[in-house]
Amino acid sequence: GVPYSFTVHGPEEFDMPVSLALAEKVREAAFVVAISSFCRSQIFRWADVRDWPKVHVVRCALDASYLSDQSGPALSSKRMVCVGRLSPEKGHLLLIQAFNTVIRRGNDLELVLAGDGPSRVQIERTVEQLGLQSRVRITGWIDSAQVREELLGARALVLASFAEGLPVVIMEACALGRPVIATQIAGIPELVQDQETGWLVPSGDVEALAAALELAATASEKTLARMGESGRHRVRTRHDVNVEAQKLAVLFRSAK
Repeated sequence: GVPYSFTVHGPEEFDMPVSLALAEKVREAAFVVAISSFCRSQIFRWADVRDWPKVHVVRCALDASYLSDQSGPALSSKRMVCVGRLSPEKGHLLLIQAFNTVIRRGNDLELVLAGDGPSRVQIERTVEQLGLQSRVRITGWIDSAQVREELLGARALVLASFAEGLPVVIMEACALGRPVIATQIAGIPELVQDQETGWLVPSGDVEALAAALELAATASEKTLARMGESGRHRVRTRHDVNVEAQKLAVLFRSAK
């Protein structure tokens, strides 16, 4: 009899909506929060249409330490950074294939994989097989301050994910003025705008990802700065913690 609400991030909820009783939980909830418009649409897929009005978008957000940052792009850096758990859905093996293609074309780049996880051994084996040990660095688990340092030292953030919600690290990279290369899935296109704040590529497409990496590697200082500022503006207007928290507060008050 106690009223409840819940927040949906994805993608796992949409991989098994029946076993998680997603429709039933929406039906009985006072309200439901989705972190993106895409996420809301996926809840709509499984919920009764009569319950759609109780599903609201409240985005994940950043605090002032990121939103007030004025860091410029790392113009001289040749480092691409991927931040995320080393697991199959993050597409690291495909990213390494694309990175290898770019290196074989004569581009001077470094790839940092920030994170740890069950795919690490397989990733390390692939890096060794391709002879990329001097160009690919795996950090293992690092804390938020170290993630920030990796982003600040990067030319761009790159994510090759097959499934996502809307990664907070994309928000962080944009807030720090870094262009983002990411797959065109889930809520990502709601923040990353192709050719404006970075480059969007089809998920699973090695050649498209390699082309985006090459574009980022050869982009002019003007292009990198423009993309960085565009991303910074977009994240400040869409992912401010004070604004999003107020939306949540209104929902809680209305549910009493």
